[in-house]
Amino acid sequence: MKILRLKTAVVEGNFDWTFVRIETDEGIRGLGECFFAPGLTSILRSLEPLLIGEDPRDIHRLFRKLQLATSGAGSIAGIVYNAISGIEAALWDVSGQWLGVPIYRLLGGKFRDRIRIYADCHGGEALESLDEVLRSRAASWAPKTNPYFARDYFGEPTEEHPSSPEDYRRQAVKQRAEGYTALKFDLDVPGTAGSDPHNRVLNNRSIDHMVSLIGAVYDAVGKDTDIAVDCHWRYNAADIIKVARELEPFRLLWLEDPVPPNNTAALKELSAKVRVPIATGENLFLFEGFQEIIAQHALSIVTPDLQKVGGLAVAQAIAQFADVHGMPVAPHNISSPVGTLAAAHFCAATPNFLALEFHASDVPFWNDLVEGFPKPIVQNGFISLPETPGLGVTLNEDVARRYARKGEPFFE
Repeated sequence: MKILRLKTAVVEGNFDWTFVRIETDEGIRGLGECFFAPGLTSILRSLEPLLIGEDPRDIHRLFRKLQLATSGAGSIAGIVYNAISGIEAALWDVSGQWLGVPIYRLLGGKFRDRIRIYADCHGGEALESLDEVLRSRAASWAPKTNPYFARDYFGEPTEEHPSSPEDYRRQAVKQRAEGYTALKFDLDVPGTAGSDPHNRVLNNRSIDHMVSLIGAVYDAVGKDTDIAVDCHWRYNAADIIKVARELEPFRLLWLEDPVPPNNTAALKELSAKVRVPIATGENLFLFEGFQEIIAQHALSIVTPDLQKVGGLAVAQAIAQFADVHGMPVAPHNISSPVGTLAAAHFCAATPNFLALEFHASDVPFWNDLVEGFPKPIVQNGFISLPETPGLGVTLNEDVARRYARKGEPFFE
């Protein structure tokens, strides 16, 4: 079997969902998904000649080939792995279809039939659609607002409409009613900024507001629901320690990305000084990106993103190393059903799996993007594992084309 071509399509969800399709001379077509990045489809087109004529079943060798080919561009990390991760997932799909087995079989078999999902509740309200540089946009599927004002997600904070404890309580009750046993909320929301948006420093008012938000969630659902919080690497260690200590009575599932993930010393200080599990990993690449922080126990929960960490095989190596050190794995996931189901295969084959993120409950066509799987895909807070060959689903190209990002090729 030989690879004939690589094609791409981009769908505008709450983020850009970039699909990779590997086509072979035996008529098998593998589907994968990449994490968004500036210039991503251009990178994928550049990598295509390296794959044409190759046997798609040589997954590890092809990964190494792509890695070495991009080594001059700094392939120890970076957005080239957003592209390679999607390609690697599509190769697993090809191999599974050729062998007639689900991907999880190729990863060593399953520990579980159902994958626990946690709902990302954002800041207590629907998340805007964000482009590849995290700037909000008026998505074609979102309710129309007139006029629409784009904003920079990491830009100057606004206090015009601060998030309220009632917003958080309402969202928690809504998601818990849908069957989720774990919820995650953002702490870096309007009303929690310090006096200077650039120096990573919090003040007492912002800390008190953070605590009031999560307190409302805990009061509403905390007796039977795990609660995690996310800081998006915005703060310094000293101040986030204050926050974490105030949140200790809520017995959080984890505190995610409190400081930049490459600051091992700060992560280790946090883990040593607070009784809240520290999670990080979505912005780290390859096994090497996780090796030191796991070995030094600078975190408690490992959160790789399978659409950019390097692929399913890399994620397995990370998970195995984390398991040796007694750490669970909770993959970060903002993808469409394609990436989510690829992650589900990984989660099924991972003994130390904790929960998989779901980030798109406000996207009305999310379930409709794939065919060949019972709907809704997430039922009562779980995904049942696909048993059909490969990924287990195909892309509904009519739906995908309807919401395709303008200016990007659509499997051309």
